[in-house]
Amino acid sequence: MAKTPREGAAATRLAADALRAALMNGDLAPGQRLVEAELAESFSVSRASLRTALFDLTAEGLVERIPNRGARVRVVSVAEAVAITECRMVLEGLCAAKAAERVTDEQIAVLTDLGDKMQRAVADGDPMKYSALNRELHRLVREYAAQPVASGLLDRLNGQLVRHQFRLALRAGRPQVSLREHLAIIDGIARRDPADAEAATRAHLSSVITALQEADTE
Repeated sequence: MAKTPREGAAATRLAADALRAALMNGDLAPGQRLVEAELAESFSVSRASLRTALFDLTAEGLVERIPNRGARVRVVSVAEAVAITECRMVLEGLCAAKAAERVTDEQIAVLTDLGDKMQRAVADGDPMKYSALNRELHRLVREYAAQPVASGLLDRLNGQLVRHQFRLALRAGRPQVSLREHLAIIDGIARRDPADAEAATRAHLSSVITALQEADTE
């Protein structure tokens, strides 16, 4: 007996969350066509719920709808990735400063342990492990900042940069450079120094912009 597809707002959220996760994990490539019938069946939701989820992701800048051709994963140019990272610089700097003001001893221990794991990943030559730890560090800083408006904006911006982030993670020598920058962010937060934490975050994202521009010319 065929399973009845889920409908309504809950089904739309389920489909949107699943698509968002696939994009964040790099499972869907830029420009990849998103076939409504296949995705609706995969998520066990109705076509209408899936279509609404695609509209929601279009509003977030993750998906684009092509007239008479349906939806596809939006392609983000290097120029746009740089502009997005400039916005991230301000928002993530704010979050780092707030995290430094509010961080607990237990949270400092978590960040310190994460820094150790990042060092091991670089030493082991495991860029994908390092990339995952990188994303976790940025997520924790947003969580510890307790600044929900900035965090929500960053979630939307970061979703558009996944493919560029993977490319940088695989670029020779890049993990070694960004490791020092990430450890400086952790240090500023652990010392509860908002100015240093924000400055380290801005320096890191300025370095990301330079790396994006350099990768585009190779």
